[in-house]
Amino acid sequence: MIARRVGWRVWTALLVASLLSACAAYDGRGLQPGVAGLPDVLAVMGEPALRWQDADGSLQLVYPRGPMGYHTYMVFLDAKGRLQRIENRLDAQYFNRLESGKTDQAAVLRLLGPPVREWEAYFEARDELVWEYRFCNLWGESARFDVLFDGTTGIVRSWYERPESSFQRRRILCSR
Repeated sequence: MIARRVGWRVWTALLVASLLSACAAYDGRGLQPGVAGLPDVLAVMGEPALRWQDADGSLQLVYPRGPMGYHTYMVFLDAKGRLQRIENRLDAQYFNRLESGKTDQAAVLRLLGPPVREWEAYFEARDELVWEYRFCNLWGESARFDVLFDGTTGIVRSWYERPESSFQRRRILCSR
């Protein structure tokens, strides 16, 4: 009986530790700017979905957490490979940087990260491509942000956001 109790305690402790480590990897918590390097980021957050190296040698890594997550984290490293900052890009301050008639798909990809592929849509009659992102809006409600591109030029036509309750008939709360 005592061996069983100890066994359950060990398994419980392991489960809690694994859950905590999974949460830490989600947003890079614990990585210190100026101290952590590329190997530390990769060890904590895993392989990025995308990466860009700029002319100055700095690096941008992309960690989308959809379709069920509400974040896309951008990790910025300097030319020496030291962490500068980690930002969640699925947020109004970044959505507001889009410019109709000017911003193209490559710029949206670099600004917001990749859309949820299962939610992409092309409307032939309008020659319009839609990229959709799930995020947590200012009211703490699960929402979708859609970017509509001209299908031929790849330039942003418009964008909009809507709460998921508008099509799921129930309110889903989330945390920013």
